[in-house]
Amino acid sequence: MFFKNHLVVIPGIILAFVLYTLSQGFNNIIGIELLGYSKSPISTAMIAILLGMFFGNFFKVRDGFQKGLDFTREYILKMGIICLGIQLKPFEFLDFGKIAIPLIIICIISVLIVIKLLIKKLKIPTRMAYLISIGSTVCGTTAIMATAPVIKANKNEISYAIANITLFGIISMLIYPYFANMYFNGEPLFVGLFLGTSIHETSQVAAAGLIYEQQFNSPETLNIATVTKLIRNTFLVIMIPLFAFLYNRGQTKEKNYSILSIFPYFVLGFVGMIILRNIGDQIFLNSSGENWINTIDIIKLFSKIFLTMAMAAVGLSTNLKEIKSMGYKPFVVGFLAMATVGVICILTIEVYTRFFV
Repeated sequence: MFFKNHLVVIPGIILAFVLYTLSQGFNNIIGIELLGYSKSPISTAMIAILLGMFFGNFFKVRDGFQKGLDFTREYILKMGIICLGIQLKPFEFLDFGKIAIPLIIICIISVLIVIKLLIKKLKIPTRMAYLISIGSTVCGTTAIMATAPVIKANKNEISYAIANITLFGIISMLIYPYFANMYFNGEPLFVGLFLGTSIHETSQVAAAGLIYEQQFNSPETLNIATVTKLIRNTFLVIMIPLFAFLYNRGQTKEKNYSILSIFPYFVLGFVGMIILRNIGDQIFLNSSGENWINTIDIIKLFSKIFLTMAMAAVGLSTNLKEIKSMGYKPFVVGFLAMATVGVICILTIEVYTRFFV
């Protein structure tokens, strides 16, 4: 009986994995074969959720898949987020972290203030606003997927927020490299900080940095943008518990309510992976470096697979008619969040160059 209850999740998990495989294939065809990049600038996760939405809305998904899709959205997602921690090396950030970290904090606070005002002005759902704000300020779809369970966001809110972040992320990915080169006079440090702070997705930041490198012959900018983005990603550890607290503090009338009751404990696994990476680098890179690097690459691959499967599961469970009924207002929030991050980033860099350089 025990095994029978657990076997029911397998069909849905397999379906999510099939969509991951299709997404990876489409990603390679579009990004590498058609666009000519050595590494696709298009997010596999974005393709996965679009494929999931297509199949989920135009073909009826049988009930036998549903438990597995629910399992994928809840548990495989968390496994992917935990594995994501292996790519972060905060000890390397000290070189320009004194600039990047305050810049990121200022941008996060500014977006939260703007979105708090917009919630009242536009009367959009609080959960939707929280998803868009964390997606805009931290790490795009990964942040949205990680935050959704702790604020009890529904599937349509998740899909709308991801579509929102993806749209404005792609726009900024294509425009910002040229704008930043013009505005910052080709200074690699400031261009890299701007790209790494103002563009939503890690893959989009890498693509923008690659575009800049190819157009303006500046590999240093690509490195700075990528590391700045990874610093932003570490703020997931702080922002998920914070959003869980902010959302849930008014949702219960129980007197014994505490942060511990809604704390997302999988974040501890994420932190554990960061610690493991840094300890492992110190111990194994000199003695058995190749084996350690291969281990890191395998964990990174599992993270990508798990997260993409989770997004495919979200897409399969998304009702486009219900998304349409949400209207245009959340997209206004997404646009203003993107604009706020960009403007605050520029102003902060300007202040730094005038008073601290």
